[in-house]
Amino acid sequence: MEEVGIKVKEKRIGQRACDEKDAKGKLCLGHLKRWDTMPPEITTRLGLDGQIYRCDKCHVLYRASIQDRSSAGQKYVNRTVDLLGNAVRNHDE
Repeated sequence: MEEVGIKVKEKRIGQRACDEKDAKGKLCLGHLKRWDTMPPEITTRLGLDGQIYRCDKCHVLYRASIQDRSSAGQKYVNRTVDLLGNAVRNHDE
């Protein structure tokens, strides 16, 4: 069985598109999707834990950033909204 190279990168805060460049220097720009069906052999071989994202074009893996507070990182803060859908500031912010 041939060893396949798997590239793992760190996902930047708010990043939603792949920033991997091909041989010509062109960006991939594939959508990063959460990869819930990761094979267990990849998990054990790479030591990945937590949320992993995968580019839907070039299949590069991305680790979730610790500082990411977006909804993609599942660390967002719930805020109240008014009738028009605008976020209402809390008094403690």
